Amino acid sequence: MRSSNPVFKRGYAAMDVRDLDSRTEVDALEEQFAAPAASSVRTGRMTMEDVVTRTGMLFGILLVTGAFAWYANLEGGALLLGFGGGFVLAMVISFSKKVRPALIMLYAAFQGLALGVISHIYEVQMPGIVSQAVIGTLSAFVGALYAYRSGKIRVTPRFTRILVTALIGYLVLGLVNIVAVFVFNATSIYSQGILSIGIASLGVALASFFLILDFDQASKMVAAGAPEVESWRAGFGLMVTIVWLYLEVLRLIAILRRD
Repeated sequence: MRSSNPVFKRGYAAMDVRDLDSRTEVDALEEQFAAPAASSVRTGRMTMEDVVTRTGMLFGILLVTGAFAWYANLEGGALLLGFGGGFVLAMVISFSKKVRPALIMLYAAFQGLALGVISHIYEVQMPGIVSQAVIGTLSAFVGALYAYRSGKIRVTPRFTRILVTALIGYLVLGLVNIVAVFVFNATSIYSQGILSIGIASLGVALASFFLILDFDQASKMVAAGAPEVESWRAGFGLMVTIVWLYLEVLRLIAILRRD
């Protein structure tokens, strides 16, 4: 029972207001917990689920066109079309300020065409090599993801500079090799025993480390609240690196099996 004392009456009034505020806060919290999780549809912002979805869609396109190229037994012309078209689209996508999902999906189709042809060529010469390359690529991907998520490898400016420098050196080495083979009719350093194994292993390592950069970039884009459409760009970056990794693993296994 409430007291008739005016002091106590003010105390009851204050208690009622606090109780009301508390109940309001509890109700608001319950509504927040009961509401569906915020997604890119609700917020307009990119999420990691968007990146995974877009990347999966792109690899679905790659696998379909790759399977077509494989079973159609396409040859050199399709290989050049795939890599050439993919390179042109990659340049357009990379330097375009606007995200163009249609071009990114077309890029995946071109890459699938090229990979289907080259994988079939390797498989005919060395049965079982494609499955080995796929397993090797998946293993490297899982290893890179674990190293990034566990914090064993942290992406710092110094780490990025080292990788970029190593990549430039690797590309220069490849260019010198092409010039030596076609201009001076020299023997390719990519086919000379231990040296070729070392170069191919460096390519696999570089591609794996660049995957860590891609993971970090996607995480930073999500944290910065990038628009949902940017998930296409993140998926594109992951696809470029994974395709590069697969080709390096395929070449390394081919060298090891020849030796």
